[in-house]
Amino acid sequence: MAKSSQLEKDDLYKVRHSAAHVMAQAVMEMFPGQARIAIGPPIEDGFYYDFELPRGLTPEDLEVIEKRMRQIIGGRHPFLRREVSADEARALFNEQPYKLELIAGLAQGGVDEYGNETDEAPVISTYKHDVFEDLCRGPHVEHTGQIPADAFKLMSVAGAYWRGDENNAMLQRIYGTAWRNKNELNQYLQMLEEAKKRDHRKLGKELEIFTFDDEVGPGLPLWLPRGGVLIEELERLAKEMEMKAGYERVRTPHLTKESLFLRSGHLPYYAESMYPPMELEGVRYYVKPMNCPMHHKIFAAKPRSYRDLPLRLAEYGTCYRYEKSGELFGLMRVRSMQMNDAHIYVPEAQFEQEFMGVIAMYRQYFDLFGIEKYVMRLSTHHAKGLGKKYIDNERLWLKTEEMVRNAMRNGGVPFVEVPDEAAFYGPKIDVQIWSAIGREFTLATNQVDFAQPGRFDLKFINQNGEDEMPLVIHRAPLSTHERMIGFLIEHYAGNFPVWLAPEQVRVIPITDNHNDYAVSLARRLRDEGVRADSDLGSERMNAKIRKAQGMKVPYMLVVGDQEVANDAVSLRRRDGSRQDGMPASEFMALVKARIASRAAAL
Repeated sequence: MAKSSQLEKDDLYKVRHSAAHVMAQAVMEMFPGQARIAIGPPIEDGFYYDFELPRGLTPEDLEVIEKRMRQIIGGRHPFLRREVSADEARALFNEQPYKLELIAGLAQGGVDEYGNETDEAPVISTYKHDVFEDLCRGPHVEHTGQIPADAFKLMSVAGAYWRGDENNAMLQRIYGTAWRNKNELNQYLQMLEEAKKRDHRKLGKELEIFTFDDEVGPGLPLWLPRGGVLIEELERLAKEMEMKAGYERVRTPHLTKESLFLRSGHLPYYAESMYPPMELEGVRYYVKPMNCPMHHKIFAAKPRSYRDLPLRLAEYGTCYRYEKSGELFGLMRVRSMQMNDAHIYVPEAQFEQEFMGVIAMYRQYFDLFGIEKYVMRLSTHHAKGLGKKYIDNERLWLKTEEMVRNAMRNGGVPFVEVPDEAAFYGPKIDVQIWSAIGREFTLATNQVDFAQPGRFDLKFINQNGEDEMPLVIHRAPLSTHERMIGFLIEHYAGNFPVWLAPEQVRVIPITDNHNDYAVSLARRLRDEGVRADSDLGSERMNAKIRKAQGMKVPYMLVVGDQEVANDAVSLRRRDGSRQDGMPASEFMALVKARIASRAAAL
């Protein structure tokens, strides 16, 4: 796993990298002569190592491995680096087929010890501590004693294909975490416990938001009625924001001819992520993995003048991508997605204004959802990928990347730059956000497309009466419904603000004698646009309240004799606060105001 030099100098990076080596030694000793080792990089929050082993690992095995790791750490064995020739490396790892494959790549140059492409000169080096030596460029701590013995933990075992290719062998991956001290480890473990409670897959089922069904297909979510409400509310929000910003809404079909994706250039780059084509009457069709080419066709559907620009075309279009089975993850990685898509066709002179208008929209959304921590990442190309990973036009790459840099700097928006992460057609700003419990998500994107206008012969008549080619800004501030809702479930722990809550009010009669009033009150609320229902079940009042709290309903209205007589309610909020004897009209005004303002508070 390639890391920046700055990250490699970080002490915690070195601790995690070194812990991975210590773990590999412990596993090798557990299966002498039988273990085959693959790769073991440090990662965010920890490390892992991949193994081919004679049997599956158990939780009890992890305890044994941890115990042995602490013994190795206590030995304070130095990490010793040496450079070797390819032949020496092959002799050293002659019984390790995965290492031999990596050595072959290192010998040719252009890859690192994890099999990733690199610009660094081909150097084969190893690190040895105690009796264990591994193919590695480092860096590491000075000796094993610098790995805090009370600040690491082995977390889990998972399957992992060698080099991420499902056609290769399935290996066992041991995940671990390591920190500077025991307190940091405990804080991390507590965060994980809270994350388990907030897991969108768990809450999505409990709150009846979405489901998956094997007969429908993996990665193809079915939205239940409550999930449908979340989708409608997010789309309503997007429509309002985009209408104010001058967007026009369009709709495009779910499939199209192969020739369209060949013309756009998407097919060669996205073929592995697309569903296989279907053929009818000698014509091949694909379900669409993105909306871009169809929006370009809409732009080209009639002559355009500079007076028409910027033209902002928006769509919540459903797209389909064949994510690998091992990469599917709840709503976060799916095969069917409804994307908050838009393409802005803009003259170069107006690029900065439009690009930063999208960034401003991001920030409005973040304020609304209480997202306080985020990072803007400028993803750029790399010359080595031209013609393969990226459109082969170095001049336009450099020009558009500088345009994005200048726009961000002039707008006073901090950003970090990440090389070799661009879209194939241009640079982009990706937004990393953190939820309320500190979990990181990649959500929004703001991309520059300098390739598509030429491929589709897009043009407009400029002020001089001449043909001019627009730039295209491709943006998705709310990502997809799937990922956004998955994020929001975890961010709010299912306690959605009133405006977003699938069920905003539940009316709870104390006895059957109060059912008519409860039904009437719920109907009055619905007539005012409030999502309200009444619980006429046979359970006792307290059981009904607990049931409503379990579904995280923001407002529960308990009604009995006094409430019926006075057209009032006893209000119980989701947070436990209550207010008895509130006039029904007063509550009606309260809930409508909260919804209209999209307030965060109850």
